[in-house]
Amino acid sequence: MSRAKSKTLATWLAVVGGGFGLHRFYLHGLRDLWGWVHVPLTLLGMAGLQRMRAFGVDDSAAPWLLPLGGLSIVAGMLAAIIGGLSSDERWDARHNPGAATGQGTPASGWGAVLGVVAALLIGATMLLSSITFTLQRYFEAQVEAAHQTSR
Repeated sequence: MSRAKSKTLATWLAVVGGGFGLHRFYLHGLRDLWGWVHVPLTLLGMAGLQRMRAFGVDDSAAPWLLPLGGLSIVAGMLAAIIGGLSSDERWDARHNPGAATGQGTPASGWGAVLGVVAALLIGATMLLSSITFTLQRYFEAQVEAAHQTSR
């Protein structure tokens, strides 16, 4: 029998390494496709951050790369929120089948709640930053295009 999956640990793995799918790998193993989807998206977002540092905010690729990483991190935070707020019974039914609640499965307690609070703060910040940055660059490009056609 495999070890019981801890809701608190899964929540904190999503908070700390959700952009790289660590929570998915913990829950579903290294063969999890959705866990591996997180990795290239986060790496593309990091490449966008590096491009913006190197070339400034006028870089043409950074506004499209940064939100990919941001959305991957936001997806990890959403997983932390959903997992952390699920009841212990529902968690055990999904991730610890066959184990009776309270027998071998640790109670989540305040650790999962604090993880959810951290995920809310990080997720909201990342989501709003990604949306704001992308929309700002989009509208700047529209103004520049209108300015070019009026010449």
